[in-house]
Parts: sequence; C-alpha cells; structure tokens
Amino acid sequence: MAKDYQKLANDIVKLAGGTGNIASVSHCMTRLRMNLVDENKFDTDSIKALPGVLSVINNNGEHQVVIGQDVPNLYAEVQKIDGIHEKGFVEDKQAEMQVKSLAKNAKKRNWLNSIMAFLGGTFSPVIPVLVAGGLTGAVLTILTNFFGVSPKSGTYTVIYAINQATFYFLPVFIGFSAATKLKSNGFLGAFLGAILLYSTINGAKNLNFLGIHVPTVSYNSTVFPVILGVLFMSVIYKFLEKHIPNFLKTIFVPLITILITVPVTLVVLGPIGNTLGTLLADGVYALYKAVPPLAVMIIGITTPLMVFFGMNNATYPILFALIAQVGSDPLICTGMAPANVAVGGAALAAMLIATDVNQKSVSMSAGITALCGITEPAVYGVLFPQKYPLIGAMIGGGIGGLLAGILGMTQYVVSTPGFISIPAYINPKGSSYNLIVSIIVMLVALTIGFIATYILGKRQKA
Repeated sequence: MAKDYQKLANDIVKLAGGTGNIASVSHCMTRLRMNLVDENKFDTDSIKALPGVLSVINNNGEHQVVIGQDVPNLYAEVQKIDGIHEKGFVEDKQAEMQVKSLAKNAKKRNWLNSIMAFLGGTFSPVIPVLVAGGLTGAVLTILTNFFGVSPKSGTYTVIYAINQATFYFLPVFIGFSAATKLKSNGFLGAFLGAILLYSTINGAKNLNFLGIHVPTVSYNSTVFPVILGVLFMSVIYKFLEKHIPNFLKTIFVPLITILITVPVTLVVLGPIGNTLGTLLADGVYALYKAVPPLAVMIIGITTPLMVFFGMNNATYPILFALIAQVGSDPLICTGMAPANVAVGGAALAAMLIATDVNQKSVSMSAGITALCGITEPAVYGVLFPQKYPLIGAMIGGGIGGLLAGILGMTQYVVSTPGFISIPAYINPKGSSYNLIVSIIVMLVALTIGFIATYILGKRQKA
C-alpha cells in the first residue's frame, strides 16, 4: 500500500513538538533531519511506531527519522505545513533559540562525534551530485573502450565536462552545504568556494594580500580549505547579524563577512586545510600499504555500524584525499562495496526465515536496495532489530573486504558502492582485471552474508 506522506509528515511534526519546536528540517538520501528548540518535546518512541518510519537516531542533537529512498516525498509534504518555510527553516527567533540550545548542550557531547556529525551532515546532501558526476567517468571508460568513441569527439567532450565539473567545483557544493549545516548563509559559503576556484586564486603563485604572502594551493583538489573557511565565515556572519542594525544588514553583513573571510582563508585556513588533507591521505594510504587486507577488512566489517550511527558520509574527506593522492580509492568505497552487498544478502536471508508477511516484504525490498548500495532501510529495518542479520552481514563484509585487499581491488570514481556502480571498477586504461576482481569480491560477500545469516537465523528460531 502506498504511503500517505501528508499524514506521515503531519504526525512527525506533531510528535516532534510542533512547528514551534522545529528550528530547521532537511533531508539526505534516506533520512529526515530535524534540529529542535527543545529536544525533550521529541517523542522518539511514538515516531518510531509510525507506519513508514524505519528508525529514529539522535546524532549530536540532530534528530534523524529514517524513512528510506522516498524521503524527498515526505520532505515535500513537511515543507507545505504552515510554519515551515522554504528550505525547511522556521522563524529566525526560533532558529536563534535552537542555536543557543545546541551551543549549551555542545559541552556535554563528545567533540569527535560533533566533528563527524558535521562532516556527515555536510557531505550527505552532496552525494547525488557525486554519484552522478562520478559515474559519468565510468560511462566515458565504457564508451571509449567498448564503443569506440573518440576522445576528440563532441560526445566525449560533453560527458567529460560533466565528470570534471563535479569535482572541480566541489568546493562550491561543499561550501553551500557546510554553511547551511552551520545555520549560516549557504550562498555565501558557495561564494567562498567559487572565489577559491577563480583563475587568479586557484594554484596562484607569487600572490600577496596587503604585503602578506599567499601560499600556493590548488583548491579544486581538496575539500578541507573550504570547510575551514566556512567554519570561520559562519562565526563572522553570525556576529555581524547580531550587532549590525537591521537597516544596514542587507549591504554590510555579506560584504564585511566576505572581505574578512577570504583573506584569512587564503593566508591561513586554506594552507592549513590543504596540509591537513595531504597528511590525512598520506597517513591513511600508509596504513593501507602496510597491511592492505586487514585495512579493507576493517572497513567491510564496520560499514553497517557506520551507517547505523550516521558516520559513513564522514569518510568522504578521506576518500577525496586518497583519490587526489593515488588516483583511485583502494580503501573506503572498496571496503564498503562488499559490506553493502553483504547487507543485501543478510536481508534476503532474513526474508526467507521470517514468518510475518510484513517483515518478509520489508526484508526483500531492503535487501534489493542494499545490493544497489543504499543500506539504511536494511540496517534500520532488518539488521539491528533482529540482530542475527547484522552479524551475518558483518561476516560477509569482513571476508569480502579481506579478499578485496588481497587481490588489490580499487574504485576509480566516486559512486555508491554496490552492484549498481559496477562501471566504477573498470580501469580507465582498459584492463579488465579490477572489474573481474570486484565482481568476484561482491559475489563472495553476498553469498557469505546470505549463508551466515541463514544459518544464524535458523539456529535462533530453533
């Protein structure tokens, strides 16, 4: 039966404390995300019990209602509710109360969790762009290697532009998303990203500002500079919003914010972010090179846990640093690919064991979705509620990751790890080795995840 998104939206908003208690609401690929004025008014148990809701997570004060891939339909209905304005924000006064509430509670939270939540919340809205742009690189590989499309043709030029624009202008997307996440001005965040990419700034040599040397940084190949710049920008922006008279805000808040933020980013924050990204990539790659099978196996085992806690998207900075450094991703997506299909296998095994018709339906749809790389419905609707499929999926993902590390599997473009992204494993140089290895690894992970879950489930039933 089709979901009644209008009713579900009204029920969630009501149980969240009403529009007056919602400072902002947004969504990612599978979750409705809400920031609240008073967290105590959020009725977690009642929302979990609503038909169509898979789970509810409180991630550092952000309440995430797990819906599935149809969450945009729900979000559209939420935006129609009186009191919820465009982009999911409510009145400025309520938003200010929410920010104060979050700041008050921030001291009680683990700082590492806060950083990971911020990174995850920043990258999550950008994932559709990354998937679309990344897979066009795989499309190019197929066209040139199997269909004889010339690199000099117009077809190649257009698709290549789609692929390259995705990652060249990534700081613009990240700038907008990070600023929005911080309840600052998203367009100023995007503006900062665009400035960093401008031809006289990006990779510029012998540049100075007021006599101060500006280090040379290629901003199109890293995300940390714009993230640090937006963090600083949000502080300046909110300070000016608070202290500049209303009749002067329209002109002077954005002007002063950018005039302060850009030089500080170019001279201080950009070089720090670039160094941080380089060190991170070097460190992670060194660990991978030391014991590749173990490193990829750990990713394969822990991926369902990262998804459950909403930390999987926080790995994107490492992924981009690796790709910039070595030209592909032999660790993050490579480990997540067998993990995701193992989750699909576990969910399908749980479907065979289940006796309840509704649970069979949930497990089947979640399993198929997981095979395509979207595992949240399976993680929240099958793995964690029943426990034994979680163990089966972790076994399958771990063995698949171990095999991927042994055979040297890698992913050449950014995409959702799973069978739907098979072209991402085609070597642009034309070799079929990595593609064959990737298919074998995922089939092994799927099979082991399925068998392990089925055996554990039968034992539990007995």
